[in-house]
Amino acid sequence: MLRIKDLREDKEIKQVEMAEQLNISQTNYSKYELGKINIPIETLKKIALILNTSTDYLLGLTDEVKPYPRIK
Repeated sequence: MLRIKDLREDKEIKQVEMAEQLNISQTNYSKYELGKINIPIETLKKIALILNTSTDYLLGLTDEVKPYPRIK
């Protein structure tokens, strides 16, 4: 999931910081970025919120980085 890594680095967030925000180990987070394990849907949603993007962008379904308007 190269897009996750690129966005995280653009925001100057370390892997360990992302892992803490997601309440997972840094090792598992690293495996997400490397595509070694699948990301649970709820975790993917949290990552999108932290990185201020959409899950579609993270999954490569769009090239639009800007997130969609949030549901109220």
